[in-house]
Amino acid sequence: MSWLEPVNAYCERTGPDYWSEPINAVTNLAFLIGAAVIAPRLRGPGMGTGRLLAAILFVIGIGSWLFHTHANRLTGLMDVLPILAFILVYIFAASRDFLGMRPWLAGVATLAFLPYAAVTVPVFALIPGIGSSAGYAPVPALILAYAAILWRRDPDTARGLAIGAAILVASLTFRSLDIPLCDVTPFGTHFMWHILNAVMLTWMIEVWRRHASRRRR
Repeated sequence: MSWLEPVNAYCERTGPDYWSEPINAVTNLAFLIGAAVIAPRLRGPGMGTGRLLAAILFVIGIGSWLFHTHANRLTGLMDVLPILAFILVYIFAASRDFLGMRPWLAGVATLAFLPYAAVTVPVFALIPGIGSSAGYAPVPALILAYAAILWRRDPDTARGLAIGAAILVASLTFRSLDIPLCDVTPFGTHFMWHILNAVMLTWMIEVWRRHASRRRR
């Protein structure tokens, strides 16, 4: 197996050329725009975690751009790893700041995501048509679990998390439909995963920011 072996995983790609996925590539600008929009809202004390999440959001856009232009196994890792980093940092922040866990316990909750995903991904994979999106399906379920825990003690944050989960479900739907609808839409639907995912991740940072601002006041 070569790390530079070409990968053809999406409807829009027709060959190994750099611009074989122009829509999938260009829509990664949505992540960079999201990072640019949220970053100025994270100034001031106590916003370090938010700034870290915004920086990861920017890197997600770069990694995904590389994957949808230089489509190979190596750039595939560059696409996936920043997303995993965002998930883990957000779980830590949500456990510590939303649920009030001590940092060491929030770290345990963060690490618990890995066995949680290992157990639940095969279950989600049983859903007809979900395909490779099963790898992301445990995330909205986990977000909704945090929302449920917070519903009474912090309804504003819980509502924000539920909205984020709903956007992510819509985003995953478009991701799953990319190949099945390829005959209908030759450029696919994966680009909507980029746009909605950028909106969702930016919104999740904003949910954290609002919570942190309320606590500071």
